[in-house]
Amino acid sequence: MTIQRFEDLVVWQKAQDLAVLVYQNFTDSKDFGFRDQITRASVSISNNIAEGFERSSNSDFKRFLYFSLASNSELRSMLYLAKRLNYIDSDLALKLINETNEISKMLYSFIKSMK
Repeated sequence: MTIQRFEDLVVWQKAQDLAVLVYQNFTDSKDFGFRDQITRASVSISNNIAEGFERSSNSDFKRFLYFSLASNSELRSMLYLAKRLNYIDSDLALKLINETNEISKMLYSFIKSMK
């Protein structure tokens, strides 16, 4: 069965869920620059998957999956920093970092399957 809509991609769904968690946990941050950057990175993951899905070729789609992967790595890096700055506690940091690792695995597998 061929997927007809990006909304049906499990990796897109997980990326959306992760963005919601990031927003929920950084909404009250007074470090506006940090909050803006981490929320933008989190949203970029699912947005790049969606945008790439609508492209006209698999090579374009793969390129956007790599953009998504890069945004996911940026988010993971910022989560480590958030933990070090005590913006979030260790348990939450671990949970969110584990989510980014799972999304990375899914994106790598998806990209590999398209080759």
